[in-house]
Amino acid sequence: MLTDALRMALGTLTALPVPPPRTIDRRVAGGAMLLAPVAAVPLAVLAGLVVLAGGALGLPAIAVAGLAVGAVGLASRGLHLDGLADTADGLGASFDRERALQIMRRGDSGPTGVATLVLVLIVQCGALSGAISAGHGVTAATAGTLVSRWVLALCCTRGIPSARPEGLGATVAGSIHPLWTIATLCAAAGLATLAPGMDWWRGPLAVTAAFAAAGAVLWRCTARLGGITGDVLGACVEIAAAAAWLALAP
Repeated sequence: MLTDALRMALGTLTALPVPPPRTIDRRVAGGAMLLAPVAAVPLAVLAGLVVLAGGALGLPAIAVAGLAVGAVGLASRGLHLDGLADTADGLGASFDRERALQIMRRGDSGPTGVATLVLVLIVQCGALSGAISAGHGVTAATAGTLVSRWVLALCCTRGIPSARPEGLGATVAGSIHPLWTIATLCAAAGLATLAPGMDWWRGPLAVTAAFAAAGAVLWRCTARLGGITGDVLGACVEIAAAAAWLALAP
C-alpha cells in the first residue's frame, strides 16, 4: 500500500516518470495525500538550487524568484496552476453549481482565471524575492514548496465531500482521518522551527498562514461547489504557497 501511495503522490504531483500504482483505493489515495510533502521534495530541491544558482550568478532577486516559481510549476506539469485558474473561473462565472462545475471541466481559461493566476504568481514571486533579498531565499524556496503540498491533507480530511462522483477529487475526498490531519499540521509546524537562517517562529508562521489560506479556499469551494475537485486541490496548493512565502518574507 505504501509503495502504491508514493507512486500515486509522485505521479500526480510531479512530472517524474514513475510506474503507475498497482491499485488505487481510498487507503492508497489517503496515503498519497499524506505523502505529498515527500513527493514534493524533488520540487523543493529544484527550487532551492535555482535560488542558489541565481544568487551565485548575481541575478536580481525578483528574476531568481520568478525562475524558481516557474521551475516548480514546470516540474509539476502546471497542474496546480491550471487548477487555480479553473477554480477561479468556476467560482466567478455562475451561482449555479452545475454550471460552475461545467466551466471548470473546460480546458480553456477565462478572464477571471487568468487574472487570478497572474495576481497569485505576482504575489508568490514578490514574496519569495523578499526572502531572497533578506538572505534566506534557499530556505524559503524549499520550505514554501513543501508546506504548500502539506495542506493537501487538510483538503482531503474526512467529512469534506467530493463535488463530483468522478475524477481526482472523488478519489481522495474524505480519505484522511482528522487525527492524521492534525498530526501533519503539528509535524509541519514542528519541523518548520528547524528551518535554517531564520528566526525559529517564522517557519511555524508560514505553516499557519498556508493552512489558513488553504482552509479559506476549501471552505469557499465546499460551500459553493458542494465539495472538492482536482482543480480545487491545485488552487489550495498555489494559494498556500503564496501565503507561506509572504510569511517567510521579511
